[in-house]
Order: sequence, then C-alpha cells, then structure tokens
Amino acid sequence: MRWEELTSDEFEKAVVECGRVCLLSLGVIERHGPHMPLGTDLINGQHVCAEAAKREPAIVFPPWYFGQIYEAKCFPGTVTLPPVLMLELWLAILDEIGRNGLTKIVAYCAHGGNIWLSRFLTQCMLEKPKPYQLYVFNYNDGMTDEQRQAWKQALDTDGGGHAGESETSIMMAHHPELVKMAAVGDRMGQRQGRMDHVKPGLNGFWWYADYPEHWAGDARPASAEKGNVLLNLQIECLASYVRAVKDDQATVKLAADFFRRERGLRR
Repeated sequence: MRWEELTSDEFEKAVVECGRVCLLSLGVIERHGPHMPLGTDLINGQHVCAEAAKREPAIVFPPWYFGQIYEAKCFPGTVTLPPVLMLELWLAILDEIGRNGLTKIVAYCAHGGNIWLSRFLTQCMLEKPKPYQLYVFNYNDGMTDEQRQAWKQALDTDGGGHAGESETSIMMAHHPELVKMAAVGDRMGQRQGRMDHVKPGLNGFWWYADYPEHWAGDARPASAEKGNVLLNLQIECLASYVRAVKDDQATVKLAADFFRRERGLRR
C-alpha cells in the first residue's frame, strides 16, 4: 500500500490492516556512472518496498531521496543537505510517521551511504521514548546462505559496488528505458586505490579516491533476466524481515524497561 495513493479514510484503515508497519526506503539522488539515472537508488528501493508490501502488507512511505551522499557533490545532479538539517529531517519524518499511528518503522537502506547514518538513527531512538520502534534493514544482511549463492550464480562478475552489473541489471528489469548501455562502451568503474597508503584508517575522501567517476564495477554483462533474479531475492528478503518485525514483541518491552530504569536515575 503506497501512502500517497491512499485516501485519508483508506489510510486510517490501512494502518490497522497492515499491523501498523511502515516501510521507508532511504534513497538519494546521485551519479550512477554514465549510464544509470540519478534516481537509481530511490527508484530501485521504492520498487522493492512496494513489491515486498504486496507479499507482507505494510504502508510504503512516499519516495525519499534526502540522504548521505556528500561523496558525489562534485558531480552534476547530486542533491545533498547540510548534515545537521538532514539528521533533524530524518528524525522529524520518523516522528511524523509515528504520529500517524504506525508503531513499527522499517527503514530500508537502498543506498550504501545511508547505512552508517541509519544505524546512528537507531541509537537516537534511545535518547527519549517514542510511540514507535525503528528497525533498519539492508538486504545484504538478511540473505540466507542459499539466497547469497543464488545471487552470486546469477552474475558473471562480483556485481560491482555501484552502477555495476548487479545494480544495472536490477534497473533493467523494471525500468529498462532509463538505462543507457550505449554510454558504457568498453569502460568500467575500476578501483584506483589512491588512499591505500593510509589504510586501514578511514577518511571522508575514501570513495572518491577509489572511484573518481562514481562508478564501481563492470556493467557490460548486465541484463534484465539477471535483474529479475536479483530483484526477487531482495523483495523476498525484505518481506521476510517485515514478517519478523510484525512478530516482534520483545522490543516494546525492552524499550519500556530501558526508559523505566533511565527515569529512575533522574530521581
């Protein structure tokens, strides 16, 4: 159930019918090599969430594209926000979802750069009591051994980390008109390793140092057939996780106990 497609009366009923679960796909607007649309992450993420909600009912929040993507600021079309504003916006949106009666929010990381920030958001939930619980999910974390093997078998390469074979295939499976394979030619996103001399430490320019064209992997073997396999795996992983979240009774009790003890310290 897509939030923006429901009437107000339908929404009120849908909240109950879906077990008060909301899916929030965390995408961004960024360069995806020379051949993929800027909205690849939000388009793919929204599609996965909408399809997962058909298998396990949930309300899918409207397309979201404000995320951590400072590493792509040097490329045309990227959309970023100041760090503090972005964090406050994310927290405000979560509260607004909760205000509408949804008590379990699953944030689906459709963009790798959002994983770190979204995990910090889960810790922010310990700052004060909320009428909802936040769960962060990345499809890579939810795959079984069999699913991981099926993912690998579907590909001719390692998939690529960004706009490579896997991500290109997924986009080709449901929005082929947005993929410009002619722009790829004989090129690929090869890792440059320009900061290897200061590893294993971390610096904010690490991604730009490795992939100056914001493109990781070989997109040339991509196909819609492969994309359909990968999409189905992503959708099933997310649907399975939503089922687990619906069955979760422990988190609410843990939150109540945690804040009871926290209040006790302030007396």
